[in-house]
Amino acid sequence: MLHTEGTVKKLVLGGLLLVLLYFTYIGISLVLLPPVASLADKKLNLSIQVRDWQGKEHSYLLGPKNRYWTPSGRIPPEMKWAVILAEDDNFYKHDGIDVKAIKQAIKHDLEKKSLARGASTITQQVAKNIFLSREKTITRKLKEVYLAWRMEQELTKGRILELYLNVVELGPMVYGIGHGSRYYFGKSAAALTPRESAFLAAMLPGPRVAYNPYRNLGKVLKRSDMILRRMRARGVISADELQAALATAPNIAGLQRKIDTAVEKEAIMQPLSSAVQEEAVDTRTTDPVAPAAGVPGQQPAPEPATGDTVKP
Repeated sequence: MLHTEGTVKKLVLGGLLLVLLYFTYIGISLVLLPPVASLADKKLNLSIQVRDWQGKEHSYLLGPKNRYWTPSGRIPPEMKWAVILAEDDNFYKHDGIDVKAIKQAIKHDLEKKSLARGASTITQQVAKNIFLSREKTITRKLKEVYLAWRMEQELTKGRILELYLNVVELGPMVYGIGHGSRYYFGKSAAALTPRESAFLAAMLPGPRVAYNPYRNLGKVLKRSDMILRRMRARGVISADELQAALATAPNIAGLQRKIDTAVEKEAIMQPLSSAVQEEAVDTRTTDPVAPAAGVPGQQPAPEPATGDTVKP
């Protein structure tokens, strides 16, 4: 009996020691994470690692020297609201972590016995894409949450959204809406229509497989329809604009050969020169630092009364 009690005590003490060592490791890891304050600099050019569809890593230049870089002032309000309403409806209400979404994700993952749903906010996704790996572990998730919290202290919502829209994956070695809009529609991001904006936002959960428009076009269009209706409910677009958008489908059929070639060949991305600039100029002239009221980057559009239209 005494021998059994001694064994149990050793196991308990051993378990406590392991827990203590793990939290010590986490603490040290968080302290050693890179600073985020430099991300506030609009002129910053940062080399990060991205993966092609064969799983190989490549350097990617995030910043104005990337020829596809699209500053906040040249991103249509409809594009900004499309990703917010699709990916992080509480973007302007949380401080980097959406507690309610995390609770729902935990419940879902426990039911499915997996780590399928991450409940990552836009800020968390920026932290992951810039600083962390894609592995699904508790340690990485804790780092992601901590970095997101720090980013919310150091950066404006507009800057966080600008970084997010310039680093999201939208195709085989296609990162950022500047490249995505050129790749799929042959135009600058500034010229995107509400339908095209919703279409790109609809791809974000899984452009490689689940929401690859060349494999699951119907699924992408269905999700983009949902995003458009949310945009109408928030007053981002008018009833006429909604009907016009729902009546059209992006013409991407001609790009099938292009994406097939990109997937089959080994993609190599070189740092992009600032010498090549976007031709189109956004006539909306939204200031990226202090955008007009209702435009993502400052405050969300108010909930409209029935029949009202609130333009962002």
